[in-house]
This record gives sequence, C-alpha cells and structure tokens, in this order.
Amino acid sequence: QVRLMESGGGLVQFGGSLRLSCTTSGLPRGNYAIGWFRQVPGHDREGVACMATSQIRPTYGESVKGRFAISRDIANDTIYLEMSNLKRRDTAVYYCTADPNLHGVVTNARHWGQGTQVTVSS
Repeated sequence: QVRLMESGGGLVQFGGSLRLSCTTSGLPRGNYAIGWFRQVPGHDREGVACMATSQIRPTYGESVKGRFAISRDIANDTIYLEMSNLKRRDTAVYYCTADPNLHGVVTNARHWGQGTQVTVSS
C-alpha cells in the first residue's frame, strides 16, 4: 500500500521560509515522478513543482519560480519542498504527489498525501 504523509506546514511571516516534508512508503525507491500541489478553498488546484525520475531540472509554477525548490532523498523515501520569500498568496493546503511518470504527476497523480496547511501572515 502506497502512503504519502506531509509535514512541516504552519504559520510563517511574510518573507519567511518553510520546508515541507513528505514521507513515502510503498513506492519503488526512486523510480517515480514526484510533485507538489496546493489548493485554496474555492479555487482550482495549482501545480507548484514536479520532478521526473531522470529529469535534471525540476519544473515550477510561474508564481513560485525562484522561491521554491523541490527535492527528494531517495535513501530516506522523503520528498521536500523548500519555500522562501513567502507571500500571502502562498497560503494554501499543500499536497505531495507521486506517479510512475511525470505526465501522470502533472495531470492526475496516482498517489496523494493528506495535505498540510501553510499560512503566511503579514
């Protein structure tokens, strides 16, 4: 059974930084694409970042380019999202995702975590 569990969310001040973690289990180690999405109630889900198994450079949503970084620790089965220079509009529930391929992660990821709330205060 595949499980993804996010942690690290919370309240952070405008301009601050936060690192989200996503521990995984049941996935073939390293052999899957990963991603982070976010959603605000009443709004569409937004892609934040994604990374294929062999991709050198991850892909980021326009609103987070230069501020967020996705990475993975294959040995510890953990996915990370480093967020810096946070803005009020970054407030959302953040979800980590995994899929056998990058297209799946971008369109309709097979596996999702339960989400973690990030709130940026002014």
